[in-house]
Amino acid sequence: MPETAATPAYITSLIRHFEDLRDGTHGGAASRRDKEAYFEKAVQLLAPVARQVLTEMNASLLLDTGQLTETGLRRTADGGLSASWTLSWPEQRTAGVQPIELQAYFGSGFHHPHLRGTTVQDWPLNVFSDEDAAAQLSILRAIASSDLHNLVYRADYRIVPAVTNPEPRTPLGDTRKG
Repeated sequence: MPETAATPAYITSLIRHFEDLRDGTHGGAASRRDKEAYFEKAVQLLAPVARQVLTEMNASLLLDTGQLTETGLRRTADGGLSASWTLSWPEQRTAGVQPIELQAYFGSGFHHPHLRGTTVQDWPLNVFSDEDAAAQLSILRAIASSDLHNLVYRADYRIVPAVTNPEPRTPLGDTRKG
């Protein structure tokens, strides 16, 4: 029998999400209090991954002009919980558009938590271990990249310093000498 590849993390996340909906649980927890405890742990596990994504964007796209801030876990006005990691920079502020934000959000009426961005909404958040958090790297990269893309449409390409003041860069894997 041929070997099958491991199930990709984004598929596992979706399956967990749909099973939670089916079972009325999140990570096996049924009470709001227990779900919030899982969410608090997920925020702690996810924080270094979120910082990594925004640090990558700051270095490569914003030419280290950005400022990374984070809120930590906090109660929202609707009684839910959230934590966010935000990347702002001078051109974005001058253009009057929102910064790039990665947010872990557990709304008061939500069955379970989600990830979202400034312009990108609601991806299932199913993080229960270091491995689960690391597996969110590609998802957080996609959310942050989509946000920047959408923010460029709200302003224009000049909010991206790597485009207006490009440094010579060699793409990863490019062995050409130049």
